[in-house]
Amino acid sequence: MLRIGAHISVAGGVSKAVDRAVVHGCEALQIFSKNANQWRAKPLDSSEIKRFRRRIDETAIRPAVSHASYLINLATTDAALRSLSIEAFVDELDRAHALGLLGVVIHPGTCTSGTEEEALRLVADAVRVAFKSRPRRKTMVLFEHTAGQGRTLGYRFEHFARILEYLDGSPRAGVCLDTCHLVASGYDIVSADGYNGTFLTFDRLVGLSRLRVIHANDSKRPCGSRVDRHEHIGEGCLGLDPFRRLLHDRRLAGLPMLIETEKSDSCTKPHLVVADPMDLRNLETLRRLRDEPAAARSPAL
Repeated sequence: MLRIGAHISVAGGVSKAVDRAVVHGCEALQIFSKNANQWRAKPLDSSEIKRFRRRIDETAIRPAVSHASYLINLATTDAALRSLSIEAFVDELDRAHALGLLGVVIHPGTCTSGTEEEALRLVADAVRVAFKSRPRRKTMVLFEHTAGQGRTLGYRFEHFARILEYLDGSPRAGVCLDTCHLVASGYDIVSADGYNGTFLTFDRLVGLSRLRVIHANDSKRPCGSRVDRHEHIGEGCLGLDPFRRLLHDRRLAGLPMLIETEKSDSCTKPHLVVADPMDLRNLETLRRLRDEPAAARSPAL
């Protein structure tokens, strides 16, 4: 079955994220390895790297991934922004490698001028530059499916197929699907037929072997809204059925399902390692769905 986890704070040091994951009962983990709203950050502390890796081994919380800075735009045609973005992306890969992470989740980017096709090539070219600068690494780039707001890329499976084609099918390239973004971008995973059709299409265009991470978020907005607004599990336009289907889909066995739902304001102090009640609620909902007996599930499963 899928491994249930969450995006966890690294306040007080990256190793504290593992300790926080433990108190939440996480089986997988996502972090920011640096401030997501800044271009540069000081290098990771060597003792923190060692403790993070040791705690991951001790707890068997894996896979663990990082999410790249929101400032990075690998699709831009602006020379200065492109240079900054590639530099920051390489730094994200370096940090993920140091921490022993599976890879870096990143939004493909925003088309600032020209066509989507030209922008997709720019994304692939930037990733190729990053990979060539670190040729012996295995750290993956995990392109996240997007809601399709504005001129953002990645809201259609065809976009991933083109990027992979431009990267010559590199084994270091994978995909992260977000349940909120899928619905927002127009993929109906709420109905049984829509769910089955969505994953058949993904497999045909991209390949299920490329799917390495699932973000579990309900959506405040309906199918096709192209608006990215996360909601607590089961409390939005998705309801519980899509999560139930995902958790019992044998094709997805072993993948991490990570929540990025709203957190409370009570657990933000760097020295604290305490459970967030909102995260506990969403994680428990997913665990309950996963543990349901077969008789309680939809026949479509």
